Amino acid sequence: MESTPAQLDNLAVNTIRFLAAEGVQKANSGHPGMPMGCAPIAYYLYAKEMKHNPANPKWLNRDRFVLSAGHGSMLLYSILHLTGYNLPMEQLKQFRQWNSITPGHPEFGVTDGVETTTGPLGQGFANAVGMAMAQAHLAAMFNKPDIKLLDHYIYGICSDGDLMEGVSHEAASLAGHLKLGKIIFFYDDNGITIDGETHLAFSENIELRFKAYGWHTEHISDVNDFGQIESALKKCQAQDKPSLIITKTHIGYGSPNKQDTESAHGSPLGTDEIKLTKQNLGWPYKEEFYIPEEVSALFSSLKKKYEEHEKKWNVMLSQYRVNYPQEAELFEKVMSGSHGTDWMNDLPVYKDDGKKLATRQASGNAINAIAKKLPALFGGSADLAPSNNTMMKGESGFSKDNYAGRNLHFGIREHAMGSLMNGMAYYGGLIVYGGTFLQFSDYLRPVLRLAALSHIKNIYIFTHDSIGLGEDGPTHQPVEHLASLRAIPGVTVIRPGDANETSAAWKAAILHKGGPVCLILSRQGMQILDQEIYPKADNLLKGAYILKDTSGKPDVILLASGSEVGLALDSLASLEKEGIKARVVSFPCWEFFEKQDQQYKDTVLPPDVKNRIVIEAGISMGWSKYAGDKGEFITIEKFGASAPEKVLMKEYGFAVENVVAKAKKLTGK
Repeated sequence: MESTPAQLDNLAVNTIRFLAAEGVQKANSGHPGMPMGCAPIAYYLYAKEMKHNPANPKWLNRDRFVLSAGHGSMLLYSILHLTGYNLPMEQLKQFRQWNSITPGHPEFGVTDGVETTTGPLGQGFANAVGMAMAQAHLAAMFNKPDIKLLDHYIYGICSDGDLMEGVSHEAASLAGHLKLGKIIFFYDDNGITIDGETHLAFSENIELRFKAYGWHTEHISDVNDFGQIESALKKCQAQDKPSLIITKTHIGYGSPNKQDTESAHGSPLGTDEIKLTKQNLGWPYKEEFYIPEEVSALFSSLKKKYEEHEKKWNVMLSQYRVNYPQEAELFEKVMSGSHGTDWMNDLPVYKDDGKKLATRQASGNAINAIAKKLPALFGGSADLAPSNNTMMKGESGFSKDNYAGRNLHFGIREHAMGSLMNGMAYYGGLIVYGGTFLQFSDYLRPVLRLAALSHIKNIYIFTHDSIGLGEDGPTHQPVEHLASLRAIPGVTVIRPGDANETSAAWKAAILHKGGPVCLILSRQGMQILDQEIYPKADNLLKGAYILKDTSGKPDVILLASGSEVGLALDSLASLEKEGIKARVVSFPCWEFFEKQDQQYKDTVLPPDVKNRIVIEAGISMGWSKYAGDKGEFITIEKFGASAPEKVLMKEYGFAVENVVAKAKKLTGK
């Protein structure tokens, strides 16, 4: 007998539940409870609500779905498989296994249809806010009254854990302030965490919290009631503010012994319990990973609807090209990341006029020089724009009243800033930068790691890069931070040695692909390395280069980055007076240097020149690779202090006499 529509919906939901539970069981690892409880949400969104096309997962105007509760990844994999994304059944059976495209937590770029890398709780929630900001800005740039190229929703599921994490507070606050009405999140209110019931550590009123942030809220008392889901979504879609749908679910739904218990959260149900759950839910199929024919037919019938969404949009895009040819050309360039090369010609070139210039100022100059020719440039600071020099002059601020604004005000929310930037990068089209003090990179370190893991690029402007910031003292003086950032695989760290290298660093950052870039910039003024005297600053793209050399074989090589390059140069004359021939190597980027061939590396750092001195205002960790067995270090292995810059630098050994003493010790001269 043919099923009624309601029966077929229930069959499809249970299919998702058992695909998820059996995937976890086969892996003997994972989280079955959340997928079983939230299966109705995923089914309703993908089958009935969302505009998407599994045949083209990157269609620009698709609705996005963010599984912030990334531990429930089998929920996402199951619905992606059923709706026709490139995720074969064999991959569901290979959940959490080597070389599968179904890793334990969703990873952007690994699985078609996965919009963000999630798992560290709170990140996906904040990424969704970043996506909404990107959509709002790009829509303001390109949408017309008669043709809206970008007009879609960002849906998601978040958990108790997501909303406990501090980053969700930061992101939700800004989302409400900006009235980002394209965000609709389901809050999986199942009352259970790993430790047990949430009341052990969590008793706040989520609805009041989000209303205070400026969000619209709805309630669903029974997630299996599609009428409630439909009603809540319609009300949320009518809002001009972000929405949270507080959804009562049961973790491990249908499991006679594990529903509503912490044991359903992060452990397989067990084969016996799965059998009991099938009986309890009236699932007559004994075969594992079984998809009833009716369910297969249902999802097959949706294929035309999915494709029709994109076809209609493509017709709209064609008309846009006719009506607005210039905007259409720019739209396609921006969304494809084709920024041309004209902007490079506008990067500032500096001559040595005897004045010093902080690299944070040179960075601001670079931003403003290229902004007009890079309309995709979009960025700001965590409430430090005047110090970070991140403001695009002549451009307005991005706000709820002006989404076209290019200057972002993240507020004092470093962690959210990074997560929002990741969300924008996931969305695509924009060149996003964000600034704070290097010391506060600690607040967003998890974000950098996820960006590197996801191979997405944002540009981080980290200023006040050493004890050289002076009187603010050790709370604001980074020491271990350079090493900490360099330790993250896939993160590119550039510490330019002057204003010209800063221009080159911006060129490198914009051209870079496949991971985040950190620009490490000084507060204090630095000598200009005139390119009529010294090698071209574009050598920065090689990571390290000979800045000034001696005749013949050097007795010692001075390796320096950032503000310490000037000290290395200042030390040359004194070394020559001591009869010591020295080479100065500017070393702004380890990652770029490692990409050079061995011949080039050996030209810069000849293997037979063992006497080397590393000069950098941070810990020495990692430098031994370049310093070699005989290397000496002028670095900082303790916290800073509160005092004027010149006093600090001298007291911490960043002085010509100390460089000379180290060189004499190495060379025996």
